[in-house]
Amino acid sequence: MSEAIPVPSKFAHLVLKTSRFKEQRKFYQDLLGARIVHEAPGIVFLSYDDEHHRLAIMERPGILPKLHNMAGVDHHAYTYDTLENLLITWQRMKADGHEPVWCVHHGGTISIYYQDRDKNVIETQVDVFNSVEETNEFLLGDDFQSNPIGVDFDPEDLWQRLEEGEAWETLKLRTPSGPRDPATIPRAYLGGFAWTMLQLRSRLR
Repeated sequence: MSEAIPVPSKFAHLVLKTSRFKEQRKFYQDLLGARIVHEAPGIVFLSYDDEHHRLAIMERPGILPKLHNMAGVDHHAYTYDTLENLLITWQRMKADGHEPVWCVHHGGTISIYYQDRDKNVIETQVDVFNSVEETNEFLLGDDFQSNPIGVDFDPEDLWQRLEEGEAWETLKLRTPSGPRDPATIPRAYLGGFAWTMLQLRSRLR
């Protein structure tokens, strides 16, 4: 028998519990373009690819609201094949009244973050590099070591540049910016308490 530790073949799905069942179902259908695979009273299974379900939402009346300043999952992320598809999703969400809480070029990904009705954060992203090897090489480089948080961007500006025909090779570039203080991460992403604590820590350094 092999002594190698077995590893999963893939990440299968995420399950959310909510007291805002209909709102959450609509939000994730809109964001992910997901179809309903199965629905019964108080539960829905959603998928956007060949997996039987990537996301399930369960109704739990009376559960406590989520607080930003709690240990646990920070966000979950979904990758698009192209920058155009990422920005089309941003446009659709904006038209439906959902503004991002953070738009940031991490270096390895160009990412747009949203917050659902229960304050769960969702990252939509496009990979900057063509392979995992190239991404890993970037993550070990000086630029990322200096600033692993990223450089904020305006999706309106990026969309305009894309429409004007600017090449992906220049659109994907992140301008080196040097170290970044976590206190500069948007309050909308962090939540008020965590943002305030980071401001205090930054001032006391």
